[in-house]
Amino acid sequence: MEDNNKKTVILFVDDEKSVLVALGAMAESLGYHYLVAGDSFEAIEVLKSSPVDLVLSDVVMPGMDGLELLDYIKKHHKNTDVIISTGFSVKASYAEVIKAGAIDFIKKPVDRAELEAKLARADRERRLVRELERLSMHDALTSLLNRRSFDERFPYELERAYRQNYSLILAFIDVDNFKDYNDQYGHQAGDGVLIDLGKIMAECTREKVDLCFRLGGDEFIVLLPQASSDQGLEIAQRILLGFSEKSFGETTLSIGLVSCQRDEKLSREEDERLIKERADQAMYDAKHRGKNCIVTHI
Repeated sequence: MEDNNKKTVILFVDDEKSVLVALGAMAESLGYHYLVAGDSFEAIEVLKSSPVDLVLSDVVMPGMDGLELLDYIKKHHKNTDVIISTGFSVKASYAEVIKAGAIDFIKKPVDRAELEAKLARADRERRLVRELERLSMHDALTSLLNRRSFDERFPYELERAYRQNYSLILAFIDVDNFKDYNDQYGHQAGDGVLIDLGKIMAECTREKVDLCFRLGGDEFIVLLPQASSDQGLEIAQRILLGFSEKSFGETTLSIGLVSCQRDEKLSREEDERLIKERADQAMYDAKHRGKNCIVTHI
């Protein structure tokens, strides 16, 4: 989750040093962190080396103007927003700037009160967008990552593990006898089982390293980067034990565990599909062995 107390970082881009000094003083007085660049090329180097939330750029600059810089940022730094500033003599309309992808437009010389209002508005909109993005990627019931998150994250994690030559473990988890529990105790009690399983998964995995997902219904997934087969099995055993200690009637867990080793002979899509099928099959093998167990296909 994004830290709402984190200060916004602004990059001011202008070929006039006096303007940069004035903008920096205003930003500092308003409580923002700021960086400066004397032209678009310098700005690109700053963006490559430092995280920047917002760029405020002059439109007229030698070599590469503000609209060209805006186009570069939209292509290469999708989480960075841009406000364009222009002098009164420059014929760049609000509509033109917004159409090009900027979030706002401000006239030079920049008035402090107007800058404060526009930065505050940009902050509000950024935080709202980030929160909506976060909600769209998380399961509403358990707060775990959702199926959409898994579909986006798994290919990335698989490719990164292959590129950096480290192991990646995938665990498919299914709640045994969940329908019977729901029918006997009601959907609210069933929701409680899923919520508690989500908490157990979070407690048994490594914070900010492992990834826990709820695909839907009673289907869950854990993705374990930089974990050996033994470590993956140990984490799965902790989840299995933690759930059994809750004693939710006849419910137990069936867990299928696989090592995600990239097969270069296959296309990326085919390889991903087969890895997921292996994990799914391992989970069903656990059910066929009597449930409440872990099957590894490693």
